[in-house]
Amino acid sequence: MALQSMTGFARREGTSGRWRWAWELRSVNGKGLDLRLRLPPGLERMEADVRRLAGESFSRGNLQASLSVTADENRFEAVLNKEALAAVLAMREQLDGVIDPAPLKLDTLLLVRGIVEFRESEDGEEALAARDADIAAGLLAALSDLRAMREQEGSALARILLDHVTTIEGLTRTIELDPSRSPQEIAARLVAQVALLMDGMAALDRDRLHAEAALLATKADLREEIDRLKAHVAAARDLLVKGGPAGRRLDFLAQEFNRESNTICSKSNASAVTAAGIELKVVIDQFREQVQNLE
Repeated sequence: MALQSMTGFARREGTSGRWRWAWELRSVNGKGLDLRLRLPPGLERMEADVRRLAGESFSRGNLQASLSVTADENRFEAVLNKEALAAVLAMREQLDGVIDPAPLKLDTLLLVRGIVEFRESEDGEEALAARDADIAAGLLAALSDLRAMREQEGSALARILLDHVTTIEGLTRTIELDPSRSPQEIAARLVAQVALLMDGMAALDRDRLHAEAALLATKADLREEIDRLKAHVAAARDLLVKGGPAGRRLDFLAQEFNRESNTICSKSNASAVTAAGIELKVVIDQFREQVQNLE
């Protein structure tokens, strides 16, 4: 599965008989999948299907979906009110011999309020079913378009994130190979520090002082942090290559990257290692910022 970003836009429109419809989908970042729908009156029944299809296509993102449906032409039909007509004819019989017995004409009946009503004609069940099927097909196409756009942006983000991971890997290697971390350098630095402390301080216990120095050297060792950074680099690279909904796991790894870099900076006793640690924190912040856009 390809990585997806959580931002995208898609629009699909079409016609079905005399009806014109249009789907518009917008997606932005979100902690989960939050779908907001806007459906025209009479088509609220589609909500369950829209939510189901969106859930099958996406796992995260604030998604807005709106549907507009309009008629290209208004068709009207004349409806005869038979009860009103019967009442008029019955009155005519009652007034027989009183009024002109001439036959009633259509234009006369049309002038009588309530005899004939004009209303917008309704489509038959088959036409409405065909329209709804076309609208449903349009939704599937719009969801596919939105997914394609999110995947395209996700691919671009993956390349950026892989570059960040490579940089993190390189800085980790720089810290690991720094001369200040060699046993000889550590030993020489401790000897110098102990000699400085012992100079003119005969009362200090030399054995105790060497033991404390060795303990400090152990606490300052960066081996564990370096090993964990290497493991996190491998895990992040694996997630980016495999794809799929990896945003939450990558965000967790970004936090772990940051924790290790903080520890390295706090333990560092060499300017070169501190500088690499600070640069590492900068790259990790950039990595985490981009990860927030991934599904």
